[in-house]
Amino acid sequence: MRHIAVIGSGPAGYYTAEACQKLFGDAVRIDIIDQLPVPYGLIRFGVAPDHQSIKGVSRRYEAVALTDNVRFVGNVRLGRDLSIDELHGLYDAVVLATGAPRDRSLGIPGEDLPGVIGSAAFVGWYNGHPDHEGLAPPLNGPDVAVIGVGNVALDVARILSKTRAEFAGSDITAPALDALDAATIRRITILGRRGPHQIAMTPKELGELGHLARSAPSVDPADLPPVEADAALEPGLRKSVAHLREFTTLPPKPMTVAFDFFAAPVRIEGNGHAERVIVERTRLDELGGVSGTGETYAVPASLIVSCIGYKTPPIPGVPYDERAGRFANVDGLIAPGLYAVGWARRGPTGTIGTNRPDGQAVADRIGAEVAGGSGKEGRPGLDRLLSARGVDIVTFRDWKKIEAAEIARARDGAPREKFTSMAAMLAALAD
Repeated sequence: MRHIAVIGSGPAGYYTAEACQKLFGDAVRIDIIDQLPVPYGLIRFGVAPDHQSIKGVSRRYEAVALTDNVRFVGNVRLGRDLSIDELHGLYDAVVLATGAPRDRSLGIPGEDLPGVIGSAAFVGWYNGHPDHEGLAPPLNGPDVAVIGVGNVALDVARILSKTRAEFAGSDITAPALDALDAATIRRITILGRRGPHQIAMTPKELGELGHLARSAPSVDPADLPPVEADAALEPGLRKSVAHLREFTTLPPKPMTVAFDFFAAPVRIEGNGHAERVIVERTRLDELGGVSGTGETYAVPASLIVSCIGYKTPPIPGVPYDERAGRFANVDGLIAPGLYAVGWARRGPTGTIGTNRPDGQAVADRIGAEVAGGSGKEGRPGLDRLLSARGVDIVTFRDWKKIEAAEIARARDGAPREKFTSMAAMLAALAD
C-alpha cells in the first residue's frame, strides 16, 4: 500500500489524485489536504464567475473524491496544523499542489498606495475567497487601470464592465455584485508594455468584450501593425488580433474599455491613494525586445488592478526558486518523496487542462521512485495527529452540506450564493 498526501485541492491536486488512483488501483490511499473547508481551488476562486462552463470540470473531480481511496481533508493548514516533516513521517509521498495564489510585485514607486490591488486579491474578492472578503475595492471613481494583457486582465475588465443583468447564471458573490452595481466607472484602460502581436489573450475571452450591454472596447488603429503581418502569427493569436482590429471600428457606449499598447507603467501617484498611473511610451526592437522612449504621460485611475502574474508562497523547509516564484524542482521532483505539480511546479502557465498531464507525470515518478509497503501510517496517523491538536477536519461529505446551503440561498438566477468567510462555511455544517 502506498500512502500519498496531496497538498491543495485545485485542478493540479485532483488530476494527480486521479492519475495515482488509476496507476495504483486499490493499493493506494490518497489524502487531499486543503487549508479551506471547500475544495477545487482555482475552479472555485480563480475562474471567472460568469464562465460556468469552465467550472463544470469540478464534476470530474467529484467523481474522484467520492471513491474509497481518495479523501478530501479540509480546514487543515500546512505550517499551522502540521508540518512538511510530519507529513513525510506519515506518507510515502507528499505532493505540493498549492498553486500560485500570490501576486507578483509591480516593482514601481507607488504600488503600495490604497487603490492598487493585485489580481489575485481582486479576483478572490469577487469569487468569494475568505482571505479577500474585506477587500472593498474603490469603485466610486470614473477611471480604472488594468495592468497586463493576459486573460486575467480580460476577466477583470469584463467583470468591471458588466451590468447586473449580465451576471445572471454566474456565481459572483452577492457583496461583489452589489458593489459593482453601484460603481461609477466610465473608462477602463488596459495597459500593455508591448504591442497587439504580443498579447496573451485567447480569442474567445477577447471576443466577449465586444458583446457587452453598456461597454465597448476601443483600440487605437495606430497601435496595430500592418494587417499583412498577422499572417505570421499562430492561429489563436491571429484570431485575437483580428478582434482587436474589429474593436477599432465599434461605436461608443457609456463605458469604454480602452487598450493602450506600448505603455509601461513607471510609477503610481496620488495624495494618500492612487489617482494616476504614469506611463512611459515603449517601442519594440527587431527581436521583440522592449525599451522605453522617454515619453511619459498620465492615465487617471483611482482603482489600479495589476494582472502581471502570480507566485507560489514558500513553505519552510522546502527549496524555493525566488526568481521563478515556485518550488525548486526538476520535472516535479523537489526532494526524495517530495513533489510539486501544477503552478507550484512550473509557475502560472498553461490552462486548467495542462495540469492533467502534469499530474500523470508526477504519478509516474511516484510509481518509479516510491516503493509501497513502507509501513507508514498515512490516513490513520494524520487523523490521530490532528485530533490531538484539536483540529476539526472537513470531509467531502461536509463540503456537500456547505454546497447545498449555498445553493439553497441563491438569488437572481445564480447557481449558488457563496459563503465568503471561513466562519460562514463552517457554520453551515451545524445547520
